[in-house]
Amino acid sequence: MYLKSLEIQGFKSFAKKAVLEFNVPITSIVGPNGSGKSNVAEAFRFVLGEQSIKSMRGKRGEDLIFNGGKSMSRQNRASVKVIFDNSKRELHIDFDEVSLERVVHRDSANEYFINGSLVRLKDIIELLAGAHIGASGHHIISQGEADKILNANLRERREMIEDALGLKIYYYKRQESERKLDKTQENLKQVYSLRKEIAPHIRFLQKQVEKVEKAREMRSQLVTLYQDYFRREEVYIKYEKERLEKARIEPEKRRQELDEAAARARAVLERSKNKDGQSQELLSLESKLSEVRKERDEIMRETGRIEGQISAEERIIKKQRELAQSDEAKVVHLREVESVAETIYKQVTQAETEENSSTLKEIVRGIGSLLREFILKNKDSTTNGGIAESEQELMVLRAEKERLSQKLSAAQEIELDLNKQYKELQSAIELEKDTNRDAEKTVFKIMAEQNELHGVIHALQAGQEKLQVIEADFKRELQEAATLAGRAVLDFAHLTAEFESDRHAQDERRKNIERIKIRLEDAGGAGGEDVMKEYDETKSRDEFLAREIEDLEKSAETLRVLIKDLDEKLTVEFKLGVEKINKQFQEFFALMFGGGSASLTVVKEEKKRKKSDYELELGDEETPAFPEATDEATEEGIDINVSLPQKRIKGLMMLSGGERALTSIALLFAISQVNPPPFIILDETDAALDEANSRKYGDMIENLSKYSQLILITHNRETMSRAGVLYGVTMSSEGFSKLLSIKFDEALAVAK
Repeated sequence: MYLKSLEIQGFKSFAKKAVLEFNVPITSIVGPNGSGKSNVAEAFRFVLGEQSIKSMRGKRGEDLIFNGGKSMSRQNRASVKVIFDNSKRELHIDFDEVSLERVVHRDSANEYFINGSLVRLKDIIELLAGAHIGASGHHIISQGEADKILNANLRERREMIEDALGLKIYYYKRQESERKLDKTQENLKQVYSLRKEIAPHIRFLQKQVEKVEKAREMRSQLVTLYQDYFRREEVYIKYEKERLEKARIEPEKRRQELDEAAARARAVLERSKNKDGQSQELLSLESKLSEVRKERDEIMRETGRIEGQISAEERIIKKQRELAQSDEAKVVHLREVESVAETIYKQVTQAETEENSSTLKEIVRGIGSLLREFILKNKDSTTNGGIAESEQELMVLRAEKERLSQKLSAAQEIELDLNKQYKELQSAIELEKDTNRDAEKTVFKIMAEQNELHGVIHALQAGQEKLQVIEADFKRELQEAATLAGRAVLDFAHLTAEFESDRHAQDERRKNIERIKIRLEDAGGAGGEDVMKEYDETKSRDEFLAREIEDLEKSAETLRVLIKDLDEKLTVEFKLGVEKINKQFQEFFALMFGGGSASLTVVKEEKKRKKSDYELELGDEETPAFPEATDEATEEGIDINVSLPQKRIKGLMMLSGGERALTSIALLFAISQVNPPPFIILDETDAALDEANSRKYGDMIENLSKYSQLILITHNRETMSRAGVLYGVTMSSEGFSKLLSIKFDEALAVAK
C-alpha cells in the first residue's frame, strides 16, 4: 500500500482545490514562513480523524475553514481527501483504491466518507488501525514535536510505541470490552436490585398460594366426599321411593274393596224396613270416625311439612353462625362507612391547606388511628341480623308444630272415644240374630279391617312425606355443593353404591363433609385464581431475572477472559517490539553520535486504584463473581537510557537541544524500521541540525524511504536534495496558499 495523493479544498489557507501527488519515495514541501506549508501536515491529521482542534492550531471547528481573503469570500466548508493504493489489501476493504474524506462545516459538524460512502469516525479509525495508521503518532511528526517522545512521561511514551508497533487495534478491542464489562456490571446491579425488590412479594404470594393449594386440596377432597354422599343418597331415595310406592299398591287396592263392601252394607241397612236406632247409630259412628281420621291425617301431613321447614331453618342458622365467626362475612353498614369517610374527607381538606409538616404528620396519624379503630370495631362485632330473623322464624315454626301437636292429640282422643263407642255398639249388635244385624256385623268387620289398613297406609304415607323432606334437602345440598366446590360434585352418576337401610353411616359422611366445609371456609373458601396467576407471573419474572443474571455473569466472565487475553497479547508483542526497536535505536544512535549507547527499558509504576461506584455501594456485602480488586495497581511504561561517546552524560535531562533532536530522530527512525508505516510525515524535524548532521539525517531518510513513503516539510537544502518531487507553497497576494511542483529528474534532464 502506498499514498497516491492528497486533495485539499477550503482547509485553512488552501482556499482553492490543491492536489499533491505522491508517486516517488520522498516528497519535499518547501516554502517561506507563513506560506501554509505546515497546513499540509495538519490536513493529514484532519483527514485521518484527529479530534483535537488544538493540535491543528485552532479553537473551534470553523477555525479549520478558509476565512476569506482580499478577493475571495469565506467558505462554508473544508474538505480533505487522501487516496491510497490498496492492491495488496493492507486496508481491510475489498477495493484496489481507497479514498478517505473528511468534511467540516461552519457549525462544526463533521462528515466522514470511505470511497464516497458516508461512514462513522469509528469506521475510519478501525480501518486505518489495521494498517498502523492513526491521526497522530510516530508517522506524523510536526514542527516542535520531534522530541515529544523524549518529553513524554512513561505511560505516554509506551502509548506512542504501542501505536507505532500496530498494537492500537488491541487497545480498541480492550477498551470496547471494558466498556461492555462496565455496562454488564451495571446491568447486573440493576437486575440484582429488581430481584431483591420482588423477593418479599414472592414470599408473601407463596404463603397465599400455599393457602390456595391447601384450599384446592380440601375442595378436591370435598368433591370426592360429596360425590360419594350424593350417589348413596340418590340410591337411597330412589330405592325408598320405589319401595313405598309398591308397598301402597295392595293396601290401597284392599281399601277400595272395603269401601265398596261397606257401601253395600250401608245400603242394606238403609233399605231395611226394620231399621232401628242401633243401625242409625252405627252409620253415624262410621261417619264421625271417617271425619276424625281425615282430620288426623291432615294434621300429620301439616306436621311433617313443618318439621321439614324446621330442619331446613336449623341448618340455615348453623350456616349463618359459622359465617358470622369469619372476618370475610363481616357486614358494615353503609351509614357507618359514610360517617368515617366524611371525617377523613374533612381531615384531607385540612391537610391540603396546611403547610406545617408536623401538623400534616399529626393529621395523617389521626386518619390512620381512625381507620384502625373502625376496622377493629367491625372486626370484633358479629353479624346477628340474619341469624335473629332465622331464629324468629324457627320459633314461629316450632309454635305452629306445638299447636298442631295439641290439635293432633285432641283428634286422637276423639278417635279413641269413637272407637270405644264403636266396640260397645259392636258387642250389643253381636247379640242380635236378625238380618239387619248380619249387615251391621259386616259393617263392623269392614270397619275393623279399614282401621288396620288405615294404619298401614298412614305409616306408608308418613314414610313418603319423610322421604320428600329428604329429597328436598338432597336437591338443596346439590345446589350448595355446586356453588362451594364447583359443578364437578354433580358428576356422580357413574359411581356405584349399594342401598343402606341404616342411615347412621350416611349421617357420619354428612358430618365429615360439614367439618371440611368449615375448614375450607377458614382457609379462604373458593377462588384464588388471581393469586395463583399473580404468583405465576411474579415467579416467571424472578426466574427470568435469575437467568438474566446467569447470562450476564457468563458474559462478564467471557469479557474478563477476553481482556486478560488481550493484555497478555499486548504485553508479549510489546516486549518483543521493544527488543527490535532497541536494536535499531542503538544503530541509529551510534550513527548520529559516532558511538555511544541508547536503549528503551520497560519499567513499572504503581498508582492508587479507585473503587467503582458499584463496589462502594455494595460495601462489604457479598457481591457477584467480579474479579478480585486491589487498592494498588501497576502500570508499565517506557524509560529511555542514553550514553554519549566521550562524554560522561547519562540520561535525557543532561542532553543539549541538538543532542535531544538527534536522539529523538534516531528513536523515531528506529521505531519506523521495526514496523514501517505506509508513509511518514516529517514537519521541519531537521530544523535544529547543522550541516554535518543534516547529511547523516539525509542518509537515514534515504534508507527509511525503502520502507515508507516520506513527506518532508523542510527548509534544509540537504534534505531537499534527497526528494524526488519538490512542492513549493507560496502565499498569494489574495491571502491563500498556492502550490508549485518540480520533479528533480525532469529538471536535471532539462538542465543537461
